[in-house]
Amino acid sequence: MNFTHILKKYELQAARADDAFEKMQESYGTYVKCLPGCSDCCHAIFGLFLVEAVYLQIHFSQLERRKRRPAILRADKMERNFEKLEKKFHKQNSCTQLSNELIARERIRCPLLDDTQKCILYHYRPITCRVYGIPTVVQGKAHVCGISGFKKGEPYPAFDLGEVQRELYKLTRELLDGNAEKASLLISVSKAIKTPVEAIISGRPVESGASC
Repeated sequence: MNFTHILKKYELQAARADDAFEKMQESYGTYVKCLPGCSDCCHAIFGLFLVEAVYLQIHFSQLERRKRRPAILRADKMERNFEKLEKKFHKQNSCTQLSNELIARERIRCPLLDDTQKCILYHYRPITCRVYGIPTVVQGKAHVCGISGFKKGEPYPAFDLGEVQRELYKLTRELLDGNAEKASLLISVSKAIKTPVEAIISGRPVESGASC
């Protein structure tokens, strides 16, 4: 299956996010605290649409083995930690939505973050990572990095991350030949880098300890 044209469309969305970040940095430079070595966003928990997971997997597979193997081990650890969080919050809360919101506030290290506090796939990182340091909005709810100088409750231009997510859903649906149900599924970064492209598209799970 040739889906290069779909990934090109995804790259346009990533470029759109980069452009928004650069404009905010130009206008609110003292508020944007993103610097090399800052890894706050690298501990945020979020899911990837399958089109983004495929994009990440393609570029991850092109890394040298000496970089991939430690990342796979970190991915296994990330999944174990996430499973513990799920059990903890789902046991405490009968409401799945509330449990998911509580989980989203927790911090787990991204497997792409190496021991020097650098992302091994920085140029191909997910869109959420690209705009983490500036105000964003999803479904009317604003989010701002706690380390930034932006203050909650004050008016700032915000990047519409929700709109981009809708575009990613459309691209994922195109990738899956129109399968609307599967297009809404999200997977973790750890699953994305451990799962072959064909398996991501088909929805086949990958067990911990997958080869690299």
